[in-house]
Amino acid sequence: MSLTNLSQVLLRNSDLLLAKYPLLFNMPADELINEMLSKNPTSQLNCFTNNFEQYQQYKNFNSERFNCIFSAEYQANIIHDLVIINFPKSKLELKFTLAMLSACTNKDSRILVVGENKSGIKSIDKLTKEYFSFCQKVDSARHCLLVEAQLLAPDTEFNLQDWFHHYQINVNNNQLKVAALPGVFSQAKLDIGTKVLLESLDKLTTTTDNSKVLDFGCGAGVIACFIGLKNSNAALHLTDVSALALTSAKQTLALNGLSGEVFATNSLSNIREQYQHIVSNPPFHQGIKTNYLATESFLQGIKPHLSIDGKLTVVANSFLQYKSIIEKSLNKTQLLNKKNGFTVYQAENSKRKK
Repeated sequence: MSLTNLSQVLLRNSDLLLAKYPLLFNMPADELINEMLSKNPTSQLNCFTNNFEQYQQYKNFNSERFNCIFSAEYQANIIHDLVIINFPKSKLELKFTLAMLSACTNKDSRILVVGENKSGIKSIDKLTKEYFSFCQKVDSARHCLLVEAQLLAPDTEFNLQDWFHHYQINVNNNQLKVAALPGVFSQAKLDIGTKVLLESLDKLTTTTDNSKVLDFGCGAGVIACFIGLKNSNAALHLTDVSALALTSAKQTLALNGLSGEVFATNSLSNIREQYQHIVSNPPFHQGIKTNYLATESFLQGIKPHLSIDGKLTVVANSFLQYKSIIEKSLNKTQLLNKKNGFTVYQAENSKRKK
């Protein structure tokens, strides 16, 4: 198994990796895990991730001294003497992470933060003044930066509820309350693409009465809740790769007096049922790099999960050529809306030929 650039930089500084209770926080699931277990033969290594794809990869490692956790919140009954953090794409998520870790670290815990140069890690000292007693550069290699720091004792205990950002949206006179954690897509406000999609759904929601609806890549659950508020009999299913998104979606459902089945999936890995309507503003970013593969795999493989005459409705940047991908699997693909650089497509799983 190969080493990512992040892990290579860490192993260049192996003296900093000696610990009894190390914690890897959202780090890639690569050979670094075996290296950490080898360098610390009496240690108990914990790996935490809020990414389900990464969690599935962690589960390939088999050791009694290794434990992997998938959640939106890390909780532990031990004090970690070493925490290694993958610098997140969201600056607010970094502060969220540091506040969370204060409960399982102390003044003697070594904090290492590693990230690609273009991730924004170079500004870490300015971002963390309220969290670190000191923060210093350790190494720079493989287009990555490694920083060592020490956490300040917090003034208050960490409370997950304090980190939800709440806002309201109004689309075509339909009001919806939203709650989102740091790192969740559209955490601060409704994004343009989803707004264009909701404007289109407002004309189509009668088709979802008494139907099973899947919000794929649900984020904070805006799409599913919009449908649920207009169709009280719709069975809502919401899925995402991010534990932060799933926790936010549950909160958004509750705020709007709705219920639904919320579950994790890596692309289509945990999609087991058939739906009358699948709706999505599918992500095409992974980390700090643009990545279309997950969405293309979703579009290519979604047909078995649509009932006969079931409909797929997606919104995407207009420059993305998703229509041709959809048409390879589904019939009757039509353009529902094109506005502000986004296009809404709908396709039907029909037995009839095109």
